[in-house]
Amino acid sequence: VKGVIDSKDLPLNVSREILQQSRVSRIMRKQLVKRTLDTLKEVKGREDKKDYDTFWEAFGRNIKLGVIEDQDNRETLGNLLQFISSKSGDELTSLEDYVGRMPESQKAIYYIAADSKAIAETSPFVEDLLKRDLEILYLVEPIDEVCVANLAKFKEKELIDVSKEDLVLDDESEEAKKSSEEAAAEFKKLTEWMKETLGDKVERVVVSKRQTDSPCILVTSKGGWSANMEKIMRAQAMGDNRAMEYMRGKRILEINSGHPIIQSLKATCESASPDANAASMVALMYETSLLQSGFNIESPRDYGERVYEMIAAAAAASSSSSSAAGESEQVEAEVVDEGGKKDDPWK
Repeated sequence: VKGVIDSKDLPLNVSREILQQSRVSRIMRKQLVKRTLDTLKEVKGREDKKDYDTFWEAFGRNIKLGVIEDQDNRETLGNLLQFISSKSGDELTSLEDYVGRMPESQKAIYYIAADSKAIAETSPFVEDLLKRDLEILYLVEPIDEVCVANLAKFKEKELIDVSKEDLVLDDESEEAKKSSEEAAAEFKKLTEWMKETLGDKVERVVVSKRQTDSPCILVTSKGGWSANMEKIMRAQAMGDNRAMEYMRGKRILEINSGHPIIQSLKATCESASPDANAASMVALMYETSLLQSGFNIESPRDYGERVYEMIAAAAAASSSSSSAAGESEQVEAEVVDEGGKKDDPWK
């Protein structure tokens, strides 16, 4: 906002530096910010949403930057924010509208950061929430995640990143806690072996509490960067590699105890000592979860070799089954003429 203000109360016989610290200047500054925000709230509250949509398209990033930098007006600016969500279609939705649609049992506002809406809505992190019909905010601009992280809460509702560890969608009952403890004990041998196989690539391997269709997902610690933020920081031309290593979130592999692949690995681990094929399968699962979770693969060459080995094994199995099917085809019976016997009653 730019303009010229005329005031009779400003002293003119002092330097500009002293004038900027004048009590009158501070009051004027606060009043200008307040009136500007009041005008924006009035525009947002109109029945015709086109005016605010036009404003948001031009200055939406500035509002998000204000949430990051202006701590005094952060709550007011939070009311002006708009994002895409899983229930808004192609339209934008405000946090106030999101809270208004929340069921009583929902305790927090859930979001995920990604490069696009298409990637966000197909992420394994949102599978469980979509099954429960919970709304998720899709943060698709680089500034969005920093903005939401600084806002932290909106109307006493905490904003939670679904790609972080220890996601609890509702209050756990005693039965659910007992079931989780039993699953952790049942798969303890497998998780310990998987951690030993992956080494320093992951902080730990745990049994997931999320109901997903994927065999495993890779989450990050609450205090560190998400996969999307790590990607953004890597793209910075003047980024500090030492700070990146310090801020990068610890990676935790969550396995789906009900998935057939995990069940097969568990049986292999319990029946005998896992062989090289099982270790290769775990490595392939980890690298695939890296891609699904938004991380970069550490060694694309090794990943490609594992995929090609799997394709070759599947092709060999298909070829052998086709050969076996060909050999088992029925052969037509051959009629042999014995020259015709005199005692043959059929002749």
